Formats: sequence, structure tokens, C-alpha cells
Amino acid sequence: MLEPVRIPSGYTSTMATHPSNTQRSLETLPNAAVHAQHPLNHSSSEEWSDKDHKDSLQSPTAPSMAHLESADSPPQQNMFTADGGHKHPHGHGLKQKASSTLQSPRAWMGLRPMATLDEELDHAGHNHLFWPKVKIALKEPIAEFWGTFILVLFGDAAIAQTLLSGTDAVRASSPGGGGFGAWDTISWAWGLGLMLGVYVAGDSGAFLNPAICLASCIFRKLPWRRLPLYWAAEFLGAFVAAGVVYGNYINGINQYEGQGIRSVASATNPTGTAGIFATFPASDLTKASQFFDQFIGSALLVFLIWTLKDDSNKGKFVASGAWFPLGLFFVMLGIATAFGWQTGFAINPARDLGPRVMIAALGYSGVWSAGGYYFWVPIVAPFCGAVVGAFLYDVFIYTGETPVNTPWLGLKKLINPKRTIQERLEHQKEQSIV
Repeated sequence: MLEPVRIPSGYTSTMATHPSNTQRSLETLPNAAVHAQHPLNHSSSEEWSDKDHKDSLQSPTAPSMAHLESADSPPQQNMFTADGGHKHPHGHGLKQKASSTLQSPRAWMGLRPMATLDEELDHAGHNHLFWPKVKIALKEPIAEFWGTFILVLFGDAAIAQTLLSGTDAVRASSPGGGGFGAWDTISWAWGLGLMLGVYVAGDSGAFLNPAICLASCIFRKLPWRRLPLYWAAEFLGAFVAAGVVYGNYINGINQYEGQGIRSVASATNPTGTAGIFATFPASDLTKASQFFDQFIGSALLVFLIWTLKDDSNKGKFVASGAWFPLGLFFVMLGIATAFGWQTGFAINPARDLGPRVMIAALGYSGVWSAGGYYFWVPIVAPFCGAVVGAFLYDVFIYTGETPVNTPWLGLKKLINPKRTIQERLEHQKEQSIV
């Protein structure tokens, strides 16, 4: 036979004045009894932890004796505050997330308001200092800077080593007498630089290429406000990397080209060293061939990147996932091997323009006029090729969300740009990027 439930004397007056609160409190009694009999709460790591149970009893949803004694008493404060901060366990005030204080400037730049930080590190004391806050606020652009820096550093350094070690004196002193590099060396170095740069810039999306950023804005909803920030970071990364390579190999450049001589290689000047840093076309190449060579390489690059990142194109294999950087290594190696001779496979506006500006500042002559003012080709052609490569992949293979998978292959969005802008703004509001 069931025993009647005893209600404390002080609780009966509360029942009369606050029936809804009383009803809710009585409903929590069975749960409170269960917690009393089983003081262990299951944690996210699938291990039983008494600490987790204590934390749960302090949360607003868990019943407490104070609530049973007085329904008018305020709920207990949670260890987590409404603004994402933490309350110090010893009552020494609030310890707010470092990233939560930087949401407005990050959103203004088109970045996700909350930076991707480990939960524990987000509350670390040092993250409330000035420079750690700068790193959190500019986490993605800084990652793009260093990722592009690594890419260009490895690539340009490999070209420098291969070219400058090609003299008879250096070859004679090298193992096997063949110098310290060949075309394969350069191809491998650019592939390795891209792979390692992607690892460095993982938090930003690891674009490392303004043309890929543009294609992502058009076809993958990368916020347009983020575009100039990423472009600047990528350009500066390539610019600084070229300066580092120049400083490292300045002695070899002086020996190869001559003290104080800085020029672009040509049929009449075979010792020019500007090609270490920027790309220049073969002497007999027409302007149309120059453009198409850069165009096809860039289109192929983006087409294959879209392939490696496409979760909907499984077939016998899933998307590359953790193997994505290694996949990019082979993509770059293949492009360098198959499309590298005629124009030097820049396929990246930042990779060419940043070092070109650097060597112009260092006193190289003919940097802008060489190849019939070729300098604009590795800037414009990669943008065109990247957009076309992304478009072709989305038209023929991609089944996910993209402008191409809308009426008239996305042309209707061009006819009604106001609606397109509204949809993009709604998407950014969902991510709190406003």
C-alpha cells in the first residue's frame, strides 16, 4: 500500500499562492529522488563523473531544497553566465570568455563572431591581454597570412636553390655533380608548400589564393566582407616570404648574376634572377597562350579542390576529410608537372603579385614590362579560371546548395540581384555576421 506524501508545513502556504510553481516542484520530486539514489551523472566522454553531477545540481534546471522551501526564491546562478562567461568557482567574480568580447569587430569584418578556440583556452587568463586579443580578433586573416607565407617560402626557395646551384662550380661540389635541384624539385616544393600552408591556415579555411576566395564568395557563400581582408593577408604573406627568400639567398644571387645587378632573364640575359620570385612567360608565347595557360591551370585547381571538399560526391570514396592537404599536394604536383613550363604555373594572384612588388622594391629592372607587360596575366587569368572551374564543377557534378542549382543555372539571381543580396544577408544573420 502506498504511503501518503508528506509536504513540509512551510510549503502549504506556497501552494495556495503559487499553484503553478508548486505543481512544477512536485513534478521534479521524482527526479530529485533519482539523483539522490544515483549521485553519478554521465559525462560527454562516456565516463561516470561525480563532478559532473555536482555541476548539474547547480544548474537552474536541477531541483534544490531552497526551491522546495520557497517558490519565490530566485533560481541558483549557473556557473555559466548569459554572456558566455564563467563564474570563478571560489566566488572571485566573473571570468568572461576572451572571444565573447570581440564579437562585434569580428562580425564587422565578416568573420564568425565567436572565434574557433578550445573551450579551456578561451577562458585562459593570458587571453585577456592585448596581443592575445588581437590574435583572437584576427585569427583567420593571420592564418591566411602565414599559410600563404609557407606556400611561397617553400616554392620560391626551391626555385632559388635550383637556379643558383646550377653553375659549374656549385655542380662540381654537389653530391653526384648534378647540382641541388631540377624541375621536379620545384614541383615537389610547391606541392609541399601548399600542403603545409593548408595545415597552418586550417582555422581560416586555408584558401591561400585570392582566386579561390572569389570563387568561394560566388558559389559557397563566403561573406563578401571577408574578401578584402583575406586578399590583403594573402598578398602580404607572399610579399614577406619573397623578402625572406631574397635575404637568405642574396649571396648566391650576387655570385650568379653579379654584385648589384638585378634583372629579368631573357635570351640576351640568361643570368637574370627575377624568375626566382615572380613568373615570366616563355619568349615565343603569344598573349592569348599566356592567358589560356594560366586560365586552364587555375580552373583545374579549383575544380579539383571542389572535388576534394564535396561530401555529396561520394561514389566509392568519401570526401577527402583529413587527407585534404595531402590531396592538394598531388593536385599542385600534377599542375606543376603538366602546366608549368610556359608561364611558371602561378595560378595564384597573391603568389605572383606579392613577390613581384617585393623585387621591384629591391631594385629589379623590367619587372613590370617583361614579356610584353605580362604582369597582369597571372593576376587576371587565375580569377577567371577559378570562377569557370567552380562553375563547371557545380553545373555537372555538385548536388549541394549553390547558385547553379537554382532556376536558370543561377542566371535568375543576376536578373533579380536584390533578392540575391537579401538571401545572402539572411544567411549571414544566421551566422550572426551582420
